Amino acid sequence: PYLIRLKTAGPFAFAGVWENWIDKASGERIESCTIIVTQANALVAPIHDRMPVILAPDDYDSWLDPAAADGRTLLRPYPAEAMEAFPVSPRVGNVKNDDAGLIEPVHA
Repeated sequence: PYLIRLKTAGPFAFAGVWENWIDKASGERIESCTIIVTQANALVAPIHDRMPVILAPDDYDSWLDPAAADGRTLLRPYPAEAMEAFPVSPRVGNVKNDDAGLIEPVHA
């Protein structure tokens, strides 16, 4: 497992879509969402071929405004030089573990 984050270690936003609809068969209201992925940047590529679309703060308003220009132009890999990745403990795979050590780098 790896911790992948912005070098600033601050919060960031993924591009995603949300929908609310009624299932015609059951009449049940369904709320669904997804995170949009794109090809991996140079940092993530050795780990996986895809990565979530990370939106730059300057793009938040454009992404959230349905009247804005085509949002597909924002669906690109985040700059690798603004990110970092490092191996972490395999303890992250167990929900019983919940401590700060889960995001500490481990060295082979």
